[in-house]
Amino acid sequence: MTEDTSMDRFSIPKETFRPAYLELHRSGELQRRTSQAVEGLAQCQACPRNCGANRLQDETGTCKTGRHAIVSSYFPHMGEENCLRGWRGSGTIFFSMCNLRCVFCQNFDISHEGHGRATSPERIAGMMLELQTVGCHNINFVTPAHNVPQVLEALVLAVENGLRLPIVYNTSAYDGIESLKLLDGIVDIYMPDFKIWDPELSQRYFKAKDYPEVARAALKEMHRQVGALKVDEKGIALRGVLLRHLVMPDDAAGTASIMQFLAQEVSPDTFINMMRQYRPSGKVNANDYPEINRRITNREYEQAFVAAHQAGLWRFDQRWI
Repeated sequence: MTEDTSMDRFSIPKETFRPAYLELHRSGELQRRTSQAVEGLAQCQACPRNCGANRLQDETGTCKTGRHAIVSSYFPHMGEENCLRGWRGSGTIFFSMCNLRCVFCQNFDISHEGHGRATSPERIAGMMLELQTVGCHNINFVTPAHNVPQVLEALVLAVENGLRLPIVYNTSAYDGIESLKLLDGIVDIYMPDFKIWDPELSQRYFKAKDYPEVARAALKEMHRQVGALKVDEKGIALRGVLLRHLVMPDDAAGTASIMQFLAQEVSPDTFINMMRQYRPSGKVNANDYPEINRRITNREYEQAFVAAHQAGLWRFDQRWI
């Protein structure tokens, strides 16, 4: 495959860009979808767990989240990908709890233990507007899969009060297809992980044997909606898919298979952040998960890039070391 190094087709002039949700808000479709999503909380199937909890009555399922989303923190994040953080930060809103129960989660206190507080849509909308006011390049919802109805509620209010930033949907990719379809024309930038290829390892580490299947379907739907990542003239992301992949010890992630899937079934132009920050966290220890109870080596990280290049991928957030 010949690499196309011309970035023209991956650029959008900033002056012509309008967030996807503005047209849906103008037509009333954003409010219609919000109402549909909130009604679904009565028998929740927002994510692939399909718990069926009546979250309108504060019943909880796997995500342990009732009527209102639990927010841990919000701030201009300077640690995200270069194309998201820019020079003013990515406006991150961290949701607590998670529908994917990763034993190695590096934010265990947030995703498993629920650090944070239940937050009204009015307050979340206020957070979005505050982040816009301080100059963030985007609004970045972290771990939103179980809170799609709450995100939509807050977005309606924020748009009515002047929100104009791109929306980033920052997810494990354990997302319900129906929830993603509700977001079609609303989310500008999808930032999914693709964590593990093997169903048995997904069951061991996530208690979700169907994770690889769900993630593949979710990534295809995300790409259908927004395509390959596009940036403005200063390199700030405006629309598209940005894929994160965490390299794991002894290739527990199945990196080569994931890269082949991305190149062959999503797009060889998929923009990838190949992450090397795995460390034993959460529930990982020498007794229960000895095979992943270490950091990765430089060679393992290099091999992940080799696998990506061999698959035909070429757009990365970092240089190949």
